[in-house]
Amino acid sequence: MLPLLRLLTVGTALIGLAACTTKPMQKLPDSKANASKMAIDAPASDIVDTAISAGGFNTLVAAVAAADLVDTLKSNGPFTVFAPTDKAFATLPEGTLESLLKPENKEKLQAILTYHVLPGKVLAADISGKRLDATTVNGQTVSVDGNNGVRINNATVISADIKTSNGVIHVIDSVLLP
Repeated sequence: MLPLLRLLTVGTALIGLAACTTKPMQKLPDSKANASKMAIDAPASDIVDTAISAGGFNTLVAAVAAADLVDTLKSNGPFTVFAPTDKAFATLPEGTLESLLKPENKEKLQAILTYHVLPGKVLAADISGKRLDATTVNGQTVSVDGNNGVRINNATVISADIKTSNGVIHVIDSVLLP
């Protein structure tokens, strides 16, 4: 009788946990048409976990790991991340990404990735209708144009304001190079 009671208790607990969890996010294709869906479905987790669950950021996540920046982007922040899609990374000159991912190029990779991050949480509405230079985490500035959409240097924000527990992600269509 006691093992049956334990089984029922565990089963009830699992059913209760299942009822409290949210539906897992589906992987989305890397396209502008689905970019806005990413913003709607993004879970309230940190920047790294949100990028992983959204799909379309596999290269960015691998680069963040290779640069030892995972713990930083999982910390309290807040951070604003301009996240290039896998498709954006694919447009880099041949061999560039492979070279950057080598351990001997870790500092260069860190410089490029931190060039995609602003300290603080900056939403699209905060820069709407404005042009400004913003200092990135690596100390260099990016040009931000909030007129007619949002552009960061030559990259276009294709999905804005993906809120996370430690900041916000703006999806961009190209990799920013300092």
